Amino acid sequence: MKRPLADTALIVAFEASASDLLAYLARRVGSDDAPDLLGDTMVVAWRRVRELPGEPERARMWLFGIARGTLQNHARGERRRWALVDRIRSQVRDDATPSADAGMDVRDAIARLDPDLAELIRLVHWDRFSLTDAAELLGIPASTARGRYQRAKEHLRAALSIEAPLA
Repeated sequence: MKRPLADTALIVAFEASASDLLAYLARRVGSDDAPDLLGDTMVVAWRRVRELPGEPERARMWLFGIARGTLQNHARGERRRWALVDRIRSQVRDDATPSADAGMDVRDAIARLDPDLAELIRLVHWDRFSLTDAAELLGIPASTARGRYQRAKEHLRAALSIEAPLA
């Protein structure tokens, strides 16, 4: 199968510039993210292959222009992610996070439960899902969730030697 002339020209331009583009990206974002950004640059170039200049040096500069745009998109995304992290941190109340040893016996008792029972307890009590919503999330009927929840409470009462019912 014969490749269109523009595709062949883009392959040649990539082969000539790939290591320089990777170094350019790595100097700006580090060696961990640079290969992914090079891939993003290549995808954009393939989409815009009809705009590829015919002269080799112009094609190289065109690829660097696309790489620069990819870097700018990456930087915007990083800023948005950090802003989201900051917003989430500001919304989390200090008292919502127990100290390291607070509730250790309860966490240990939950960890000793069957994994399905433990996850149901965590969803209901830690993540504040209703039993019906937790059942939906786990992909089980609500009646099955109710039975598992009762069994989990019995195991936890026995493990913690609690006489009072769990809500």
